[in-house]
Amino acid sequence: MEMKKNLNAAFTLIELLVVIAIIIVLFGLTFPVVQGALERAKKVQAKNDLIQIVTAVNAFYTEYGRYPVPSGASGDGYQSGGTTGTTGKDVLNPLRNLDPILNPRQIVFLSPPEDATQTSPKGRIGSDGQFHDPWGNAYGISIDADYDNQVPNPYDPSTGAGPDKIRQGVIGWSVGKDAKLGNNGDNRFSNSDDVISWQ
Repeated sequence: MEMKKNLNAAFTLIELLVVIAIIIVLFGLTFPVVQGALERAKKVQAKNDLIQIVTAVNAFYTEYGRYPVPSGASGDGYQSGGTTGTTGKDVLNPLRNLDPILNPRQIVFLSPPEDATQTSPKGRIGSDGQFHDPWGNAYGISIDADYDNQVPNPYDPSTGAGPDKIRQGVIGWSVGKDAKLGNNGDNRFSNSDDVISWQ
């Protein structure tokens, strides 16, 4: 009699399969929500990084009366990183106190985390000297090298990223998860996954 009572208390194979199926369904329902929350967190981190870069460039300007651009740089919006494919370290090194010519007082204006073992780390400075966004793409920076307090908008001005010329001394952007400016490289800001500093 005692043995029969213990056998009835055990789970059947069908009951175990039903429980596993319920767990799989619940996981399937929560996975998109978790992914969406992670993407929003990455966008917040990218926005914070861009604000730090812009603040550091403006602090450099306040300290030295000029922007941290290589000598001889001119024009309406010296661009570094992002869609240009060039390195952002020409601007970042003076801000990080790695360029004694442009930053002779050796002030650290920007101190992002660094991972020199990777070529495109997420949210850090990599071995290439660039500051990478949370998706592993280099941030883009545009600086007013002719000092007329405006830089060109890298996006089509009719798509929600502001006018053709942004009335600031420095702007920054992240091309987002798709690694292309705008929607699949079309320079349209609306409905893109890009993050910009000036809005």
